Amino acid sequence: MSTPDFNLLVTLDAVLAEGSVARAAQRLRLSPSAMSRALARLRETTGDPLLVRAGRGLVPTPRALELRERVSQLVQDAEAVLRPAEKLNLKQLVRTFTLRTREGFVENFGPGLIARVGEEAPGVRLCFVQKPNKESTSLRDGTVDLETGVVGKTTGPEVRAHALFRDRFIGVVRMGHALSEGKITPSRYARGRHICVSRRGLDKGPIDEALQPFGLEREIVTIVGSFSTALALARASDLIASVPERQTGNLRAGMHSFPLPVPAPEITISLLWHPRLDADLAHRWLRGLVLDTCAAIR
Repeated sequence: MSTPDFNLLVTLDAVLAEGSVARAAQRLRLSPSAMSRALARLRETTGDPLLVRAGRGLVPTPRALELRERVSQLVQDAEAVLRPAEKLNLKQLVRTFTLRTREGFVENFGPGLIARVGEEAPGVRLCFVQKPNKESTSLRDGTVDLETGVVGKTTGPEVRAHALFRDRFIGVVRMGHALSEGKITPSRYARGRHICVSRRGLDKGPIDEALQPFGLEREIVTIVGSFSTALALARASDLIASVPERQTGNLRAGMHSFPLPVPAPEITISLLWHPRLDADLAHRWLRGLVLDTCAAIR
């Protein structure tokens, strides 16, 4: 079955509304001959004459009367779909957004973000889920609306990204730890007992590479999968945790933090989303709130 010409719906709506070929032509800004050809196509497509001569005018057939209201509504709905989105009414917005983040983001930026959402759009709910990997599958299939993280090789090429902030790794120990006082040198740092954070269970990373030019190597006592776990262990022992500074602010409360004595690389944390949501007004609003919230917390 061939695909119908949906432009005929607009023509049919004009003909049925005006009850006159001439007036329908004026409404659609068509010539009389073009309008006559369009009416002929409508009659052929519907299998009905639609308008028939009655004296000096035209009257609709029963089929035309049956279609008039339905066609009018169809055309209005189509016009609404193709019209640019209207201004978003945040007070009436009811929607749940799912954000996939690593640990630390919710603890540091969640309170401010949730407060802003509640103030501007009380019907919006945020659902935070953990980020076990960097794959973009959940953004593609729509199960996740927004994601935060470092853009990497596994990030889908179509995924949109906007930098949120730069972050650097710092050392963290419990209060009273030997490293909580005095100057931290590369050798003094390396001599301590360390926690390595790796989702893949690796025992080496950028910090270990930065120590190599000094001829130093960390003693990795344990490997964990999250920064929050590393900080919890460091808080209750003499182990040293090396974690991102801005992402772990609240998680480090009551602990001693210090700059790493080696030039570890900085990382850029970005906000990620699928391009199909680029023009979605509610999604655009939420993206703006995340950017503002992250910029406000240093």
